[in-house]
Amino acid sequence: MTEQISLPETAAFTKGVYTQVLNRPAGDDKRPALFLDRDGAVVVEAHYLHEVDKVKLIEGAAETIRAANELGIPVIFVTNQAGVGYGYFGWDAFLAVQERILGDLAELGASVDGVYACPFHEKGKPPYDHPDHPARKPNPGMLLSAADAMNIDLGRSWIVGDRAGDIGAGFNAGLRGGIHVLTGHGEREGEREQALDFNDERFQSIGADSIAGVPDLIDLFN
Repeated sequence: MTEQISLPETAAFTKGVYTQVLNRPAGDDKRPALFLDRDGAVVVEAHYLHEVDKVKLIEGAAETIRAANELGIPVIFVTNQAGVGYGYFGWDAFLAVQERILGDLAELGASVDGVYACPFHEKGKPPYDHPDHPARKPNPGMLLSAADAMNIDLGRSWIVGDRAGDIGAGFNAGLRGGIHVLTGHGEREGEREQALDFNDERFQSIGADSIAGVPDLIDLFN
């Protein structure tokens, strides 16, 4: 069972996966989304981030998110949280970190519309032990759930991440493309090459130094 904690009003656990819709797009028309990995792409990688005082936004993250906000493009975090699955920290620590991240972004005029976090891992402790959970990236479960809840057009959406698995999740969810960044784990040997391998006539995988470079690619959503 998921530990008993006090959740934000807009949050819930859906089959063990943390889901939070902060801003549901109005109207019936589907719109593309900007999916973001969190640790290593939006905030500095801190090795199983669970301490509030270690939260630090990557330069350009707030500006990129704000640019999407101004265009009416929903911004959605999709983050693997194996640290919870391993028992290194609990959901209360995750929530405290999340609150700080969202608060730091808000101070810079940026907002996130949805947050999805998967604790499952093949080496996780019960109840989070699972050989290949459909929500754990590179599987597309979190993106598909967000699309259903927030009326997202996956075929015009993009994902940004520092791991090849982030880009793989976008590919497996039927997104338009993925942007691999060199922050976080992005500079590890083979990550960029594996990420760019997700490329065909439907899905475009490209590279950027960091999330700060994404606004220059904003026309990708057209």
